[in-house]
Amino acid sequence: MRKESFEFLERYLNNASPVGFEISGQKLWLDYVEPYVDTCFSDTYGTVVGVINPEAEYKVAIEAHADEISWYVSHITSEGMLNVVRNGYTDHQIAPAKRVNIHTKNGVVKGVFAWPSIQIRNKKSDQGLALSDLSIDCGCDSMKEVEKLGIHVGTVITYEDSFMVMNGKYYTGRGMDNRAGGFIIAEVARMLHENKKKPKFGVYIVNSVQEETGLSGAKMIAENIRPNVAIVTDVIHDTQHPNYTKATDGDIKCGKGPVVSFAPAVHRILLQMLIDTAKKNKIPYQLKAASQETYTDTEAFAYSNLGVASALISLPLKYMHTTVEIAHKDDIQNTIKLFYEFLLQLKSGTDFKYLK
Repeated sequence: MRKESFEFLERYLNNASPVGFEISGQKLWLDYVEPYVDTCFSDTYGTVVGVINPEAEYKVAIEAHADEISWYVSHITSEGMLNVVRNGYTDHQIAPAKRVNIHTKNGVVKGVFAWPSIQIRNKKSDQGLALSDLSIDCGCDSMKEVEKLGIHVGTVITYEDSFMVMNGKYYTGRGMDNRAGGFIIAEVARMLHENKKKPKFGVYIVNSVQEETGLSGAKMIAENIRPNVAIVTDVIHDTQHPNYTKATDGDIKCGKGPVVSFAPAVHRILLQMLIDTAKKNKIPYQLKAASQETYTDTEAFAYSNLGVASALISLPLKYMHTTVEIAHKDDIQNTIKLFYEFLLQLKSGTDFKYLK
């Protein structure tokens, strides 16, 4: 990975981008992508799009989502403690004793998830915690003191954990799901520009908001763009941990390449084209079967506008929805390459109808 790309990845991952509050991350992403596209636009809720060949009638969208799971302040106690509710599918089991950033209009306020010492807890009943057990200490002794810091019900909270490299080959951090995807599609735009490869169709590089709470950003932007083809990138579980059952969860491993999925929303002709592209260019890949849906923005694009030929390329990820999400750097590079090579071989006007 070139130095400038790595620096962008680190900066982008370390920036907070909670659901509904993605704008600072979207600005970072757009600043990086803008030199490589012909034009950019955003929608009402903050999804941003870079476009190559905006005048082309045939449109291909490549998409990732920008938001990360987080917390909302739900209540402030008279003693100055903060109660919380989820913003997205946040895992309350990892919260105890974590440092947090509380995002106010006046800037970030530091806090910690309070948790009593093991020395005083009842060991017989110490079997984990409920969401209602959580509270945040931000160094205040009263509700009034909390409110002076700019904290109120509805203030959003993210974990403090940041990006790091492990053993020279793994990237880990908060929000790899799915800012790693945003990085991937940004790099595709850069490669097309720097290699002077301009497809004859329109390429819409889409960084959507609010995936974690219902694919909402993708649903809106799909109706806005009205693409002919959409390829989504998101993360997928590395299933090597013993808590997974490979018979049902599949055998997915970090470092063995991007994952292409079979699912009702995934168009079989488009999927086969991706597999053929990987084989032709000697890009390693893995297969996944989703019995009902992919639970990604793929469904939002596929079922929009009377039907859009859609597919999913996934990045294997360890420890999803934690602060230590881990991806292999080779998988990131190979996902970028698969997108890039696919766009080079796709012919403008390709008809994906099963029956012609």
